[in-house]
Amino acid sequence: MSFHTIAVIGAGTMGAGIAQVAAAAGHPVKLLDVRSGAAEAAIAQIGKTLATLVDKGRLAETDRSATLSRLTAADTTAQLADATLLIEVIVEDLEAKQGLLRELEAIVAPEAVLATNTSSISITAIANGMQRPQRVVGMHFFNPVPLMKLVEVVSGLETDPAVAQAVFELAARWGKTPVHATSTPGFIVNRIARPYYAEALALLQERAATPAVIDALARSAGFRMGPCELMDLIGHDVNYAVTQSVFQANHGDRRYVPSLVQKALIDGGRLGRKSGKGFYEGVPPAEAPAEPPPPLPAPLTLHGRGAPVQALHGWLTQRGLEFAQETASDWNGLAVQGIELQLCDGRSAAQCAAERGQRELAVIDLPLFHARSQSMGIAFAPSAGESTRALVRDTLRACGWRAQEMQDLPGLWATRTICMLINEAADAVQQGVCDEQGADVAMKLGTNWPAGPFEWLAAIGVEHVVAVLDRLHAATRGERYRVSPLLQRRLWARRLAP
Repeated sequence: MSFHTIAVIGAGTMGAGIAQVAAAAGHPVKLLDVRSGAAEAAIAQIGKTLATLVDKGRLAETDRSATLSRLTAADTTAQLADATLLIEVIVEDLEAKQGLLRELEAIVAPEAVLATNTSSISITAIANGMQRPQRVVGMHFFNPVPLMKLVEVVSGLETDPAVAQAVFELAARWGKTPVHATSTPGFIVNRIARPYYAEALALLQERAATPAVIDALARSAGFRMGPCELMDLIGHDVNYAVTQSVFQANHGDRRYVPSLVQKALIDGGRLGRKSGKGFYEGVPPAEAPAEPPPPLPAPLTLHGRGAPVQALHGWLTQRGLEFAQETASDWNGLAVQGIELQLCDGRSAAQCAAERGQRELAVIDLPLFHARSQSMGIAFAPSAGESTRALVRDTLRACGWRAQEMQDLPGLWATRTICMLINEAADAVQQGVCDEQGADVAMKLGTNWPAGPFEWLAAIGVEHVVAVLDRLHAATRGERYRVSPLLQRRLWARRLAP
C-alpha cells in the first residue's frame, strides 16, 4: 500500500500542521476548508513559518520552496478525488465526521484510506454505515503538529490491520513516532492522562492543597507543567468536555467522573488563559528561588528497604549528607530525634500515627526528584506538636527539599497520582488498547511526561503501587482506586517467583 497525494480537510491549526508535515515529506497536498479563504490563509501562514525557520538557519531555502510548491488550496471535495489518503480535521462531532467521510468515500478510489484526527470519538462509530469501513483509521496528531512526534494510529473494529500498518509506516516516514491503539474512549494519551487532572481536582475539592502547591509538587516530580497550570493552558471547557466524553463512553465509571471544581470554574467564566483567568490570574507566579540548605539540625536515619527507600538513599548521598541506615525496620522513611517521617504508602499521617502509637509523626511523598525543583509534599499527624513540625521542616530544608505542607489526606499528591497513572495504563494494556511500550512512548511524547507509566512501575515496584491503591480504595470506599487485574497478576507472580 502506497500513498501519493494527501488531502487534508480542515485548515485550522491542526489541519495546517498536518498539511505542512505531509508536504515537507514530499507529498502533493490538497488543503480544503468550508470557510472561504481559510485554506489559502493557512498555506500563507505555513510559508511565513517556514521562512522564519530559514532565517534561523534551521531550514534550507530550497526545502521551503519545495514544501510550499506541494501545497494547494481546494475549493470543493470533488477536487480531492485523486487523493490516496484523506485526513479529516473538522469539528469534534460524530455526525459531522460521518457525513464528511461518507461524502469523500463516494468520490475517491476504493483503495483510498480515510483517516480521522479525532482525539476521543470512536473510530468504529465514525466508520459505521460506510461502504468500506475497513479503510477508515484514526490518525491522531498532537499540537503543534510539526513539533510533536507522537501519532496515535487507532483501529476500529472494522479497520483492516494492513491499513493501520500502512498508516503507521507512513507516519514514521514523516518523521513521527507512531503507536498502535485500539479504539476505546480516549485512546491512549487522553485516557491514561485522566488521573493527572482528576487527582489534582479531587485534592482541591477536599481543600487539601492550593493549585500552586500541587503544581510545585508536579514540577518537582519532573512534569514540565503542573496539572492546574496545564488545565489553565488547555482551557477548562476543553478539558472538562474530554473528561465528560470519557466518563459517558465508559458508562459512568467513577474513575472518570467530572469534577465539581472544574465545573464551577466553567460556570464562572474562568476558562483559563484564553479568558484571562482560571486557577490563576493569567500565568502562574514563578516559584521563589531555592535558598542554600542549612546544616542538618540533628542526626538522620534512613529506615526500611525497597525502591522508594533506595531513591531516598540516592538523593541523600548525592547531596553529601551523613545518615545512618536501619534496613531491618518495619517502616520506610526518615527519622530525626525519634520523629518518624514515613514514606507515603496510601495511608494518612493520622492513620500511621494511630497504628504505630507515635504522636509525633509525619508522612512524606513519593521521592521522584528532579533538579529543576525540589518540593516535597508532607502532612503531619494532628497530634504532632509545633516543635516537631519546625524540626521536620528544618530537616527537609537541610536535605534540599522545600516542604509543601498539605492537609492530611491519604496518598498526598505524587504518591496517589503516579500510582493512579500506572493503574490506568495497566488497565489500558489489560484491555488491549496498546502494549506497555506503546503506553510509555505515547505518554512521554504526547504529554512530555518525565517517564512512562511502566517505567515508573519498574522504578517504584508493583508491591508499593498495589499497596497504595488498596489503601486508597479502603479509605474512600469507592471504585475509583480499584487495582487493575494486570497489576494484581504481576504482584502474585512476583511473590511466587523463586
